[in-house]
Amino acid sequence: MRTLRNLPAALVALLTLAAVTACGDGGGTPGTAPGHGTSGTWNVQSLTVDGKTLTAPAAAQVTFPVGEPEQATGNYGCNGFTAGITHDGATGITVKPGSSTTMACENMEFETAFAKLFTGRLTFERQPGRLTLKTPDGNTIVMSSEPRTPDAPITATMWTVTSLRSGETVSSVPAGAAGKAVFSLGADGTASGNLGCNRFSAKATVDGPRVTFGPLTTTRMACEGPQGELERKLTELFAGSPLTWSVEGGTLTLTAPDATGLTATAGSAAE
Repeated sequence: MRTLRNLPAALVALLTLAAVTACGDGGGTPGTAPGHGTSGTWNVQSLTVDGKTLTAPAAAQVTFPVGEPEQATGNYGCNGFTAGITHDGATGITVKPGSSTTMACENMEFETAFAKLFTGRLTFERQPGRLTLKTPDGNTIVMSSEPRTPDAPITATMWTVTSLRSGETVSSVPAGAAGKAVFSLGADGTASGNLGCNRFSAKATVDGPRVTFGPLTTTRMACEGPQGELERKLTELFAGSPLTWSVEGGTLTLTAPDATGLTATAGSAAE
């Protein structure tokens, strides 16, 4: 019987290539399963739970395997975890939670909800740069291939008011007053800034998801037109404390009990 050692070099190379192809997966790295529709590292953007949207901490992510073993790794936002993954057809996976760390973290509401959703049978939809997982009851985990912008701190940030809210209606600040209203909240329990025309200062206490403004002390310029209109609305809003606040990336939302509020964008750090 002839051995490879006795065959022509060209034939040896051809036989070797055929063997690799036969043992491989038909694409990708030899010896691994082809990538599935979920494969890669995904940064969690948000969850929807019974109609409520929860914004993800910047650290929340999931890495799905390209091949075997099919074990995902990730972070709930603070605690790390592993999970077994079984692909079920082209648009379905089954998640079997594995191990996780058990630190007491700041945003346990999100962590608990994420862990509850990321288990069992899920369907997925993949679009360029985006992956959405859906539970059988319609809740979702929305993920992106791009890192999520870290949330700006509510204190020590200069906020510029960009829009006013009334219930579900959001409108831009009055024409001619854009960029005029700015404010910052200090870690020392104070607030200061400009209402659109007059400068102001006040006590301001941040307590969990709420911020309470004390009476405003302002300069006394007579303000008319768009700047005066904006100033009146902001004065009424701050007087309606406590306000519910939330920050997503570089956007702050303040909402009063009567559903009025504002949206502001983060600028440079306040001095």
